[in-house]
Amino acid sequence: MDEKVVEEIRALPEQPGCYIFRGAGGEILYVGKARSLRDRVRSYIQPAGHTAKIAQMVSEAASVEVIVTDSEVEALILENNLVKKEKPRYNTDLRDDKNFPYLKVSSKDPFPRVSLVRRAGADGSLYVGPYLPASNARRTLKMVQTYFGVATCHERLDGSRPRPCLYYQLDQCLGPCAGLADAAEYGRAVRDVEMFLQGKSPALLASLEEKMAQASASQAYERAAHYRDLIRTVRDSMERQHLASVGLEDQDFFHFHREGSEAMVQLFVMREGLVQARREFSFDGVEEDDASFMALILERYYGGGGDVPAEVYAATQPAGGDVIEAWLTGIRGTRVAIRTSQRGVKSRLMDLVQRNARLAFEARFRAPHGHGVQVLDLLQELLGLAEIPYRIDAFDISHIQGRETVASMVVWEGGRPRKSEYRRFRIRSVAGVDDFASMAEVVARRYARVLKEGKNLPDFALIDGGKGQLEAARAALEGIGITSLPLAAIAKREELIFLPGRVDPIRLDHSSPILHLIQRIRDEAHRFAITYHRSLRAKRTLVSELTEVPGVGEKTARRLLRKFGSISALRAASIDSIEAEVGAKLARAVTRHLRQTSAG
Repeated sequence: MDEKVVEEIRALPEQPGCYIFRGAGGEILYVGKARSLRDRVRSYIQPAGHTAKIAQMVSEAASVEVIVTDSEVEALILENNLVKKEKPRYNTDLRDDKNFPYLKVSSKDPFPRVSLVRRAGADGSLYVGPYLPASNARRTLKMVQTYFGVATCHERLDGSRPRPCLYYQLDQCLGPCAGLADAAEYGRAVRDVEMFLQGKSPALLASLEEKMAQASASQAYERAAHYRDLIRTVRDSMERQHLASVGLEDQDFFHFHREGSEAMVQLFVMREGLVQARREFSFDGVEEDDASFMALILERYYGGGGDVPAEVYAATQPAGGDVIEAWLTGIRGTRVAIRTSQRGVKSRLMDLVQRNARLAFEARFRAPHGHGVQVLDLLQELLGLAEIPYRIDAFDISHIQGRETVASMVVWEGGRPRKSEYRRFRIRSVAGVDDFASMAEVVARRYARVLKEGKNLPDFALIDGGKGQLEAARAALEGIGITSLPLAAIAKREELIFLPGRVDPIRLDHSSPILHLIQRIRDEAHRFAITYHRSLRAKRTLVSELTEVPGVGEKTARRLLRKFGSISALRAASIDSIEAEVGAKLARAVTRHLRQTSAG
């Protein structure tokens, strides 16, 4: 450490406060808090006992400054504010795990929408989650749309759309995009959604029962039936809630699993006696002991805006627990207690939280796909997307000289293929070779059906091809009223990425993990299309062979192949089984033809 810095440290006061190490360029390297600034910061002068991270920070430090406070609690508050604002390189950070989604209610907008996002933010919106598995989030989003009529799309909700989308016609949206929503009615629907998502079931049921009674009194019986069905849905969800306490407590339960410098933190959020959410956070570079690490978790979580309950259950008693309790009490306005549970219901719940932390650790740090979501972060940044592209649809066209043109759609979720969602298409409206028109047809068919069935659009769609295919897909989407689905295309020869409205393509380094992911998705779409095309071509060849039999047309040939599966199976079949399908005369002709071709 520079001698000038050592002299600065020796002159520090003994009062509580925050200390800030800065680098040669004035950048903040590290922010800490202390009961006694002189005693705490002097420990950095001694080279022995430093972890590798702290030793590196000390070697880079060019100056140190302090901010004196009246108490340790004030120092804790100030440290949290500085860390949030400056994001120093050597401070251990709390990172939300992004494998699981949240539902966001954009509360500050004139007409709020509900959307699925990959991270919670401090932007004044309501975030609920994460949902595990992710399908629960999509199912809940669908329930919001079906029962409450609050927008879940990506359209601009400013009334500028000339006509509403299909969801309005299906009575699943109040139509703010086309100026059809009454602001007061829409606001009441949003408040009901917030109560539904937050698990405030008694208050929501009271609101819905009142609306049902009003609708019935006004003889709006269809509307009353709608509220009746929604009341049943809410009650069913209450019955499915199995993690509950004996009272109506507001409590948070923290546990962690750590190995070396890596750790995974699990949080169960209990409100009104029900576990309403589960969150998990990952740490790299953990060097604190367990008590200090527990303190860091609480400081970072509640310092980042986490809702403070009356009781916090921790895996171990945090270092400086009395200071943290006083700080949390100041945030909540009533007393907050930090406890560790060793027996009874709370102990069993903490065991469950600990098991979840261990499983989350294994999934993040040991699973072979552990870096998939990080690549999606990079892809989001590259393409300028509003959210991480958790679900990606990819399209490819396959044909041979314009014959048997087919298309494939493969689906990637969380950086991995989801084969149950794959789809294949036979092109119907395009004659000859026209990849642009074929791409337009399949994209329009796919997403028109998505709208009709009330399903959610993907976060991003990838088109195999160049500018022409991309523009064809964009125009097709616009033709069915979709303007908010992000698109990109990748050209095979030079592996260039094209974006709508951008003149020059993006050229990525061949070692880029983003390019590798896009190539994998594109190649899978191509493989799936080729496989389908080959199967059709093989069937066509078999049908052609059977139509050489006098009296056997294409329809009869296909019926035989559906029944027997292949020419070899048909050749081995008895004449009686063939006769059961096509009659005695054709059966004899087919058998004779197959024997002759086999002998030849």
